[in-house]
Amino acid sequence: MMDAPVDYRRLNNMKLGDVLFSQRSVRRFRPDPISIDDIHVIMEAAVRAPNGGNDQPARFLVITDRALLDRMSQLYREAWWAKRHDAGYTWTSIEDIPPEEKNYRAAARLAENMAGVPAMILAFGRSSEDGSSVIPAVQNLMLAARGLGIGSLPTRLHPVVMQRVNELLGIPDSVHLHLLIPLGYPATEKAFGVSRRKPTSETVYLNHWDQAVPWS
Repeated sequence: MMDAPVDYRRLNNMKLGDVLFSQRSVRRFRPDPISIDDIHVIMEAAVRAPNGGNDQPARFLVITDRALLDRMSQLYREAWWAKRHDAGYTWTSIEDIPPEEKNYRAAARLAENMAGVPAMILAFGRSSEDGSSVIPAVQNLMLAARGLGIGSLPTRLHPVVMQRVNELLGIPDSVHLHLLIPLGYPATEKAFGVSRRKPTSETVYLNHWDQAVPWS
């Protein structure tokens, strides 16, 4: 049985360079629903990513049901704070996070407001060893979402919630969760744009470790 055809040409509305260089992690979303046609395009882009031996180990679970999203948001919040506890932080609320810890405060706001996202995608492999195939698929997924004006970011869960997640969603023991990706239209117009990154002359070497690239 063949899948329904997908009009991927809608992704041609943005040039590849514009997509790559304006993609950011989006943590604040509008509640507007995402059409199933757009989700279809996004998932078709995901499975086009390279993977070892064309083995195609990646599997995805798309969540759009409001009741499931609400329950997953509660589990995500618990997982986020559990990870902070494991890292040795004593924070229990956003107010406890120092103002200078801007990245943590932004991530905490996502954890506290995940209930408002219109969709989540869970990306699985058969084991933790399938990351080299699952992660490129997730990047394709997020780039396609960006091309449609939809924000996203890759996140993880914590073992403390995994049994409840598996039971809630009927996830079999034969798969391993790699990433959870919330999807939604950004709450602000400035969500996309140039990202702050270290110069590549500091992070890229040529031919030998610590040998400078010619553009430094």
